[in-house]
Amino acid sequence: MPRIVLLGPPGVGKGTQASRLSREIGVPHLSTGDLLRAAVAARTPLGLEADGHMRAGRLVPDPLVLAILRERLREPDCRAGFLLDGFPRNVAQARELEPIASLEAVLSFDLPVDVLVARLSGRRVCPTCQAVYHVETQPPKAAGRCDRDGAELVQRPDDRPEAVRTRLKVYDEHTAPLLAHYRARGLLRPVDARGSPDDVARRVLEAVRSL
Repeated sequence: MPRIVLLGPPGVGKGTQASRLSREIGVPHLSTGDLLRAAVAARTPLGLEADGHMRAGRLVPDPLVLAILRERLREPDCRAGFLLDGFPRNVAQARELEPIASLEAVLSFDLPVDVLVARLSGRRVCPTCQAVYHVETQPPKAAGRCDRDGAELVQRPDDRPEAVRTRLKVYDEHTAPLLAHYRARGLLRPVDARGSPDDVARRVLEAVRSL
């Protein structure tokens, strides 16, 4: 039964790989962000409580996130396993997760910082329709202009190289102890995230099938 946590910094392609792996092995991909939005949309008691925090601009407290996750893991489609994306983010959360879900593995997606910076800092957004492009991997037909409405594309402040490096540094500071935590428990499986999505998907599948 694959019960797997996926870890990786911004820009590593973790979400794409989680979706592909979910289809390949037939277990749900559980993103904590999606779970919170679904609970809010369904107006469940836990969702209403989470909505209050979100509307006030506060982080949803860990116990509430865990309660929403616990409810989701009780649903029938999780009996065969799950892929958990976006939680835990630190050792304290990992310890709180343990009584709820007995993990089989933790996949850690690794990519050099310079590659991550290039990926994230190359993103451009249309201020009118919010369409997203990338200067190298998904450029617009006309340089610097949106394909849909011709608006001049912009770079978000948090996509500038210096901001990206700061985000990655913060991620490393919070995640390094978490990786050590799972490595000590024999659960950590590093995944080389270089190359095409197909290349990475093959490595992910090899890691999962070796469990």
